[in-house]
Amino acid sequence: MTQVQDFGRVAVLYGGNSAERDVSLKSGAAVLAALERSGVDVTGYDPADGGLVGLEALAPDRVFIALHGRGGEDGTLQGALELLGIPYTGSGVLASALGMDKQRTKLVWQALGLPTPESLMLSSDTDWDDIVVQLGLPLIVKPVHEGSTLGITIVDSRETLEAAYREAARFDARVMAERFIQGEEYTVALLGDRVLPAIRVEVPSGFYDYEAKYLSNDTRYHLPCGLDGGQETLLGELCRQAFEAVGGEGWGRVDVMQDAEGRFWLIEVNTSPGMTDHSLVPQAAAHAGIGFDELVLQILRGTLESRQA
Repeated sequence: MTQVQDFGRVAVLYGGNSAERDVSLKSGAAVLAALERSGVDVTGYDPADGGLVGLEALAPDRVFIALHGRGGEDGTLQGALELLGIPYTGSGVLASALGMDKQRTKLVWQALGLPTPESLMLSSDTDWDDIVVQLGLPLIVKPVHEGSTLGITIVDSRETLEAAYREAARFDARVMAERFIQGEEYTVALLGDRVLPAIRVEVPSGFYDYEAKYLSNDTRYHLPCGLDGGQETLLGELCRQAFEAVGGEGWGRVDVMQDAEGRFWLIEVNTSPGMTDHSLVPQAAAHAGIGFDELVLQILRGTLESRQA
């Protein structure tokens, strides 16, 4: 059985320079506190302060990645840690980079026959009328490489489509439009080889945006999710396949919509989910009988295993 001494010196990486910095600071603080309570030799480190040079100076035996967004979740940090020979939590270089790219993740899912809404790439010279014809209204416009619903707009009319593109382009040079799925929203967390209970997310405004995720107390998280046993098993298996399709390891989360006919549609995968007091993975773990401190330790234990090639 793993002892806390087996982890050696652990560095929790949080903060960073992405648009999700504020959320990452909260996630990292929660993870850091959990490891301290468990007796792990741990220190927090913000790469925005000293970069990789500062991390090397800490000489950690392993790293818990609590960074979200670009520079922490997109494979770049994972590649650097590989070169430094420092074990780290979560997915490897390829899965992290692929999971951060919503459009290429969808291409992989489509190639494997997994259900995901149709999408089209946008640019400043896009034929907006053609987008509406192909995807219908409403539709979703989102940055390809951003998380926490930053820059996302539900578009209800042709007249607002170009403005939605400009808003998304503030966050990313690559912007996509996606067919809107009207229905229930679910999220499924994966921990090791285990699929955790699904959560149904209910938002009074109808849109699970940044405020609903991290600031509002009106967002409702339904556990159990309300699906019957067969449906939840089907949903869990779909999310496992989706996570494995991008090469996900350790832990992660898959977001799904269910349409009026009961069909599930994969929306995106998250390879470094939030660990704040509003976050979904800790909620699912708690429903499965895994407290926050144990959840953090289970994720960290993954660093003691050899990474898949």
